Amino acid sequence: MKILVVGGGGREHAIIKKIKENKNVEKIYALPGNGGMAEDAECVDIGAKDIDKIVEFAKANSIDYAIVAPDDPLVLGCVDALEAVGIPAFGPKANAAIIEGSKVFSKDLMKKYGIPTAGYEVFDDMNKALEYLETAPIPTVIKADGLALGKGVIIALTRDEARQAVKSMMEDKVFGASGDHVVIEEFLEGPEVSVLSFTDGKIVVPMISSMDHKRAGDNDTGLNTGGMGTVAPNPYYTNAIAAECMEKIFLPTIEAMNKEGRTFKGCLYFGLMLTKNGPKVIEYNCRFGDPETQVVLPLLESDLLEIMMAVTEERLSETEVRFSDKNACCVIMASDGYPVKYDKGLELTIPDEVKDKVYVAGAKIADGKLVTNGGRVLGCTAVAPTLKEAIEDAYKIVDKVHFDNEYYRHDIGQRALKATV
Repeated sequence: MKILVVGGGGREHAIIKKIKENKNVEKIYALPGNGGMAEDAECVDIGAKDIDKIVEFAKANSIDYAIVAPDDPLVLGCVDALEAVGIPAFGPKANAAIIEGSKVFSKDLMKKYGIPTAGYEVFDDMNKALEYLETAPIPTVIKADGLALGKGVIIALTRDEARQAVKSMMEDKVFGASGDHVVIEEFLEGPEVSVLSFTDGKIVVPMISSMDHKRAGDNDTGLNTGGMGTVAPNPYYTNAIAAECMEKIFLPTIEAMNKEGRTFKGCLYFGLMLTKNGPKVIEYNCRFGDPETQVVLPLLESDLLEIMMAVTEERLSETEVRFSDKNACCVIMASDGYPVKYDKGLELTIPDEVKDKVYVAGAKIADGKLVTNGGRVLGCTAVAPTLKEAIEDAYKIVDKVHFDNEYYRHDIGQRALKATV
């Protein structure tokens, strides 16, 4: 089989490494991919949002199956376009990907179908939003409606911060058209949990839960990032909570999307907050999370490609989805200064002995050498019988990988460890 994977980050590298385990896979193309995954797939310089060129390439190269991993191409209708020319693809169509593409849509969906989430108001007029903030409970959460590279959410701890967040989105357009509408949301408290799930629109099969570390600095300080590391499973996510989420959140979401004529097939990501009043949805993503994928897929014991094809063909109920009972930890290595300003083009050394445990996100080949080409450069993932061992082993991998100005958090998994004591 010839497989095409759309995307070029650590998440895509993790997906590629996993589908390589299927004996029927003879060739994998990554569009655009990156220099660090060139040993695992043939990288083709076609951008993930260039839908016409992706379809043209897929047809010209007789692709048997495509996997569309990032949010942008999904929201833009990449799966629709591939299927229109007879190429089966993993991921939701555009009318279902809106569950991530518009926060207003997803909040209204939850309200309509009684799915637990934070209270909220929607504004398309900045002055009305600012007026509402004068009496809104503080802290509050300000969200740009559309996609914003994972950065369109601001937790405002003061009224001034809230006003500034609204102005930056609606007046300064820091997220472009994504800030035309904003959601002002109730601030929830409790442990956060990420649950990725396979769904074919009929059933939902949750994957192993995980815990992301969003802040740039140790002890959850500094700016929000795309994620500085993850552990799985998340110790706060008990069997009882999982059962409650299936009954009140997961199945109702799939049923709601079906009722709206927007059947969701692919990976649906549930970002949850375990509040004192029960689990609530913070956000939906229409795809695998990054860096959650880098800890979840290494624990998957079943064949990923088989599962993905079963999702596409709506036969997930007949397909085995089995996970290891071990633990995983991923530590992200970034360029110092991320997520604001950082250097690129720094030579990157990944010894052969750890290559199978490293997922490259921001790198390219320049003058025959692998060099950094992004803020988050790579993730080092270890799997072990206990969480403590997984964390220790992940940092041992970090010690063997080198580039100038490397930066990483030193406390990935420590919050989870405390919860297991």
